[in-house]
Amino acid sequence: MSWQTYVDEHLMCDIEGHHLASAAILGHDGTVWAQSADFPSVRKPRMANPLVAIWRLHEPCFDDLDMFACVIQFKPEEMTNIMKDFDEPGTLAPTGLLLGDAKYMVIQGEPGAVIRGKKGAGGITLKKTGQALVVGIYDEPMTPGQCNLVVERLGDYLVEQGM
Repeated sequence: MSWQTYVDEHLMCDIEGHHLASAAILGHDGTVWAQSADFPSVRKPRMANPLVAIWRLHEPCFDDLDMFACVIQFKPEEMTNIMKDFDEPGTLAPTGLLLGDAKYMVIQGEPGAVIRGKKGAGGITLKKTGQALVVGIYDEPMTPGQCNLVVERLGDYLVEQGM
């Protein structure tokens, strides 16, 4: 099964009529293995002016598939801070969890295994496996518990498979 199938069929699945707003499976270094279409911090507008976009074709961040978008990875310090919180639980609590453009207030998780965050009416759950991070982002009407269930269930399965 491909990583994209795990995202599409297991993370973005229907739970009591609701589903995650977005989801991804990342490497511990922040590389994206698979993502939902709306995962917020992987694709961002490159520039508003198409003439400038054509003029800047030489830029390494240019994406031939979408000439006005740029594929970016998470900032290295964001992934470093997340991984540090898995190793030293509580380090994100004072500053919050930053991921792409969003800042989440860190709430109770499972030390070394799960980080949970809250932002307005939504939030985030990250489950660490041996090689990956399973990430789910939700908004109401999905509940935090439903997000936790979906993300942690897949994460536990991947751990059982040695991933």
